[in-house]
Amino acid sequence: MQYPTLRLLPNRAALEVLDQRRLPFAVEYLELRTMHDAVAAIRDMAVRGAPLIGLVGAAGVWLTVEGCVHGNRGIEELREAAAGICAARPTAVNLAWAVERMMRVVEEQGLDEGGARRAREEVERMIREDAATCAAIGLHGLPLVEAVAARKGRVNVLTHCNAGRLACAAWGTATSPIYHAHRAGIPLHVWVDETRPRNQGARLTAWELAEAGVPCTLIADNAGGYLMQRGAVDLVLVGCDRLTRRGDAANKIGTYLKALAARDTGVPFYVALPSSTIDWRLDDGGAIPIEERDPDEVLRIEGVGRDGALHDVLLAPPGISACNPGFDVTPARLIDGIITERGISPATAEGLRWMFPDLAA
Repeated sequence: MQYPTLRLLPNRAALEVLDQRRLPFAVEYLELRTMHDAVAAIRDMAVRGAPLIGLVGAAGVWLTVEGCVHGNRGIEELREAAAGICAARPTAVNLAWAVERMMRVVEEQGLDEGGARRAREEVERMIREDAATCAAIGLHGLPLVEAVAARKGRVNVLTHCNAGRLACAAWGTATSPIYHAHRAGIPLHVWVDETRPRNQGARLTAWELAEAGVPCTLIADNAGGYLMQRGAVDLVLVGCDRLTRRGDAANKIGTYLKALAARDTGVPFYVALPSSTIDWRLDDGGAIPIEERDPDEVLRIEGVGRDGALHDVLLAPPGISACNPGFDVTPARLIDGIITERGISPATAEGLRWMFPDLAA
């Protein structure tokens, strides 16, 4: 069964989101009724993945509009709330993109009952668009899998973090070509990076691939290079939280190391993303803000014990300090191509401008 990642509740100013902190041990939904609920869900990683974060941020604007309309509050309070939503996860550019899109709609329509209805409709439209965009990413990425299958029969793909349907409205970004290939009957297998310290690969990607019946094997993050050296990886597919207009890609910490190993071993390395992840105002990946997260994510880990209960345990000596950057940046020179809803582009300024002349302008 494929559980929806988010859904707007009928006839109510509220939405439900799948609480990814509980997966894969329990399937639970959180109800979000205010901007503060949306910010907490984003900041505390109940929802994850740049596209989904953007959708929840858009819903947060809509919920704020509802509160302003029924509480006789003005546009300045809405703008302040919008800034707070954007600050919840600074690296994922989809969040700012979605909030800005929602603010344009509200400012054009007005802060009234009609504006609140229009804001809800825009969130619903964005959810539909995201599902269609991710499906298109998969169809454009499918030939990469087909080409390997034609040469080798069975395709081994390596992923990092979760860029699957749990990170989007449907399909996922980096997993979309995998799902399309699986549906087409192409024999494939996925190496799933555990993705420390939050274990999105172990807890999310492995769960959703298994739910879809896609053969997969969980590996420690440090095993990826070894498998590439052994010829056990044919293709690396990863997602992205922000892409510069020159093709540098910010993604979950550890992605850069996979790109280096892929380049050294001749394994193709592709980044899959919707056009909303491209930051056309940014040239250099070194300028992407990198989120520094709670050191406890490194020092502690959560899992189910032999007693069947969920436990949080300390991994390191008490009192030791920890550094926890959430993302790293893979330079464009290490990326073989960018898979988007419009096709596959070289990871260059020229390639991205050619693919998106309307947005680049």
